[in-house]
Amino acid sequence: MNRFTGGKMKTPARKEPRTSYKYSMITTREDTNVRQSTPVKSELDPETFRPSLSEKSDLLQPDQIEKLAKNLPPRTVGYPWTLSYSTGKHGMSLKTLYRTMTDFDTPMLLVIKDSDGQVFGALASEPFKVSDCFYGNGETFLFTFCPEFKVFKWTGDNMFFIKGDMDSLAFGGGGGEFGLWLDGDLYHGRSHSCKTFDNHILSKKEDFYVQDIEIWAFE
Repeated sequence: MNRFTGGKMKTPARKEPRTSYKYSMITTREDTNVRQSTPVKSELDPETFRPSLSEKSDLLQPDQIEKLAKNLPPRTVGYPWTLSYSTGKHGMSLKTLYRTMTDFDTPMLLVIKDSDGQVFGALASEPFKVSDCFYGNGETFLFTFCPEFKVFKWTGDNMFFIKGDMDSLAFGGGGGEFGLWLDGDLYHGRSHSCKTFDNHILSKKEDFYVQDIEIWAFE
C-alpha cells in the first residue's frame, strides 16, 4: 500500500522473504566406532554422573564411579546403583552369584579387585545366568583402571558377549581367548585380548587371583 507524507508518495521498503535452511548430519560407521571407543566429553552437569548407591562401595572410589557412570548405557541413567552381589556378603561362589541375579532385570556392573590391588571388570547388558551359548548385546563392555581408566566397547566383529555355566563366567571371545574369565570359585581369573572388544589385558598379568567382587544393578 502507498502512503502520502507531506504531499509526496512514500513507498514502504520491501521486505525480503525469509529463507530457512536445514542441515543434516551424516553419521558414518567410522564415526560410530570412534564414539564407542573414545568417551566424549559431556557438557552436562557433573552431578548427572554421580549416581546414588544403595550402600558404599568397598572397591570403587567416587571418581571411579563417575568415570564408569559416563560410559553406562542410557537406560541406566537416573537409576540408583543397587548392590546385588558381593563376595564380602555372599561368599566366593559362582552358584550363589547366579542365584542373586533372579530378582533383577537390568544391566549388571561387575567390579573385580585382584590380589595386586587392581580394579577392572565388565558391564553386562543383562543379569548373569547359566547358558548354553553366548548372550547379551552391544551394550556390554570391558573396563580397567590398570594403570588408568579405559573402556573397551563392542567392535562389531562377533557377538561373543557373555557366557556362563556352573564352572565359569566369561566375556568376549574370538581367536581362542576370552577377554575376561572367572572360575566357578570366583578365585582364579584370566584376561586376554579378544576380538569382541579389542581390549588389552585388564589386569597386570594374564592370570590373576580375585580378592573381592561387587556386582551392581540399576533400579
